[in-house]
Amino acid sequence: MTSFDRLLADELRAHLPGSVIGQEIIVLEQTGSTNDAILQTPVAASKDGLVLFAEHQTAGRGQRGNRWESAAGKGLWFSILLRPEINVSESGRLTIWAIEAISDVIRTEFSIEPTIKLPNDVQVHGRKVAGVLVEMRAQEKSPHLAIVGIGINVNQSREDFPLELQDNAVSLAMVLGRQVDRPTFAVALLRNLDQTYREKFVRGIIPM
Repeated sequence: MTSFDRLLADELRAHLPGSVIGQEIIVLEQTGSTNDAILQTPVAASKDGLVLFAEHQTAGRGQRGNRWESAAGKGLWFSILLRPEINVSESGRLTIWAIEAISDVIRTEFSIEPTIKLPNDVQVHGRKVAGVLVEMRAQEKSPHLAIVGIGINVNQSREDFPLELQDNAVSLAMVLGRQVDRPTFAVALLRNLDQTYREKFVRGIIPM
């Protein structure tokens, strides 16, 4: 991971003025799981739209308890803390929102045509490039808490994946044949997530 490719919270936030998602950003060098870590931050109780990145996850989680491999400095591993006005039973709406946003940004930024594999994966050429894990917690007197965990394979080579995943996983760099600027991609992704979240889940917002 080179210095220009590092994720810096202040620089990311500077590109997201007036946003809900990204109004507060934390970058950790390492954590077990970003979904777990975001709930332990001091600002988690008050900040809707808090985003927590980790350069390396040691215990990233996927669907059905599967492990998510998170090579240090090679991808985007982050969670978003939200309070959407939906029922816990509707958490699938958040998953669809997130995987559609990821797909849209990959398409517009890199001219790659991804496909969505339900319930929670984004694929390129039939191989997994991104996944989403939504966890909701019921709150009695306020909107329910939602943690939207996102993992995207960005700059890995084939050898960065465990042997058993090398035929099923892919990174953007492998498809493009070049390295991707992770901070620029992160900003584009957060902008799209913010706009589409407002349109779909925030009352009183007129879709643009």
